[in-house]
Amino acid sequence: MFKTTNALILREVKYKEADKILTVLTPGDGKLTVRARGALRKSCRYGAACQALCYSELTLFGSRGRWSVNEAETVEQFLALRSDLALLALGSYFAEALEAVSDEDSPNPEILQLGLNSLYALSRGLYAPEHIKTAFELRLMCLAGFEPDVFACAVCGADKPGDALLSLRGGVLHCRGCVPEDRGVSLPLSAETLEAMRYIITAEPKRIFSFAMPAESEKQLAGVTQAYMSAQLERGFAALDYWKSVK
Repeated sequence: MFKTTNALILREVKYKEADKILTVLTPGDGKLTVRARGALRKSCRYGAACQALCYSELTLFGSRGRWSVNEAETVEQFLALRSDLALLALGSYFAEALEAVSDEDSPNPEILQLGLNSLYALSRGLYAPEHIKTAFELRLMCLAGFEPDVFACAVCGADKPGDALLSLRGGVLHCRGCVPEDRGVSLPLSAETLEAMRYIITAEPKRIFSFAMPAESEKQLAGVTQAYMSAQLERGFAALDYWKSVK
């Protein structure tokens, strides 16, 4: 059985002498594990299209529930990421996060589009890397089913709560004087941070990075989105730790 699909290469692992095992994200099949035979050989005609962080058109052959690459052609390589260690590390974090929230046989084209838009913005230098990372994290949580409720206090219903906080575990907004059902850690949100979060959640996919805010509030927002994603997924990311060490 053959099928052709576009795919973002999330991860590559060497297998045997010259093969790779690829984890890819597709619009129609979600996450797939595929074998790229001979991809490590210099003579391989599709080796360049089977690199991590490439968006490629793959022709796959399926047998007994396993897929292997028959042909591959690069659509977008995001080349600028490969010449900057910090950008490569951040792009790898995006890929690691996409893999964490994706499943086989559960396609979510919006998650794939978010990944592509974020890598494109990062490789083209359209916004500061931290700015792209913040929008990516929050929007990814929304698409993965962990959207925080930031449009009114979960206790009193105020849409402009005084001294607003976000409950990391409960994913709800609350006033400093209101206590939500989940009494886990809550982080403070300035008015600018709250406005930016509401924008990222509701903006059109290609517009999620198009916001501006004071530097101090942007720093706060970056801490909130990273902490929220970590709390919701209950895990850390090796690529994120590495990015922090090299940025």
